[in-house]
Amino acid sequence: MTYLRNAWYAAAWDFELTRLDLFHRLLLAEPVLLYRKSDGTPVALADRCCHRHAPLSQGRLKGDRVECAYHGLVFGPDGRCVHIPSQETIPPAARVRSYPVIERHHMIWIWMGEAAAADPALIPDFHWLDAEGWRWRGETLHVAGDYLLVVENLMDLSHLPALHRTTLADTAIPANEIPVEVRTAGSRIEVDRWVLNTPPPPYFTLLAGFERDARVDRWMNTTFLPPGFVTIDIGAATAGTGARDGDRRHGVTSLNLNAVTPETAATAHYFWAQAQDFAAQDPTLTELDFKLVHTAFLQDLAIIAGQQRNLDLAGSAPRLNLAADKAGIQARRIVERLIRDEAKAVATA
Repeated sequence: MTYLRNAWYAAAWDFELTRLDLFHRLLLAEPVLLYRKSDGTPVALADRCCHRHAPLSQGRLKGDRVECAYHGLVFGPDGRCVHIPSQETIPPAARVRSYPVIERHHMIWIWMGEAAAADPALIPDFHWLDAEGWRWRGETLHVAGDYLLVVENLMDLSHLPALHRTTLADTAIPANEIPVEVRTAGSRIEVDRWVLNTPPPPYFTLLAGFERDARVDRWMNTTFLPPGFVTIDIGAATAGTGARDGDRRHGVTSLNLNAVTPETAATAHYFWAQAQDFAAQDPTLTELDFKLVHTAFLQDLAIIAGQQRNLDLAGSAPRLNLAADKAGIQARRIVERLIRDEAKAVATA
């Protein structure tokens, strides 16, 4: 088993899915058809007609049903075939797989494993995208690399000064100067970076209005949840006002929300958003923050594509691990363990 299947994955942003379109996306190496019913509810079906494997996404939407463009078989939202033009009898095998799918936090979430195990309570918390007082903007990027390379990139922010010299370098909290705290609880990893009583970097004077001669306590804290969810909590507060103890009333927060879904073993879909609690009345700041991070992420994806090319050539070549790699290595090991456990459960069943 290459992928963890009994898990929620991001399949699309809500704005990618319209009522009139049949939307195709390759997820975990499976072709998936996404569309909306007349009441707006999202549907996810295998994008492969059970007759001759034609993509249903090339067909037609007829009410809440999908008609295959090849021979006209019609499928309901539950995947059952309800009409075959060339015969009256509909065989029991005339159906396509239907996936559990839920729309929440402006995201379409899909469960690719056992439908009975699809617990909505397990959907990652992206509630900031719905919260009052927050503005955000997100997008989907295509990754020419394994999705876990993106996870490793997000969990190790020591690359910021080297790779993002023109974008995010000044937001970095140097790991060699400030202790980095890594905590693991079950399948959750938290990495905290704090620097106290320091001048605010240009990022916060430009976007959040801190004076250049101010003193702030600032943080860059990262959380991982399998299989591919990373939240980076970035902020600054007036020095000595209790931010590290949880009181952020005198500070500002910018959240980077990431959901990485495998497309194939060597490609991925990257859904990310940047949200701020200080730009509620000024959309230009949200746009500026988004563009800054977007440019940085394109730099990341160029490096990741190069990594994947080298891995394709020599996947067993040794890797040197540094202290800053700890959280990324742990994240990869957690996913690999969950995949092994799932494979054992399937084999036993």
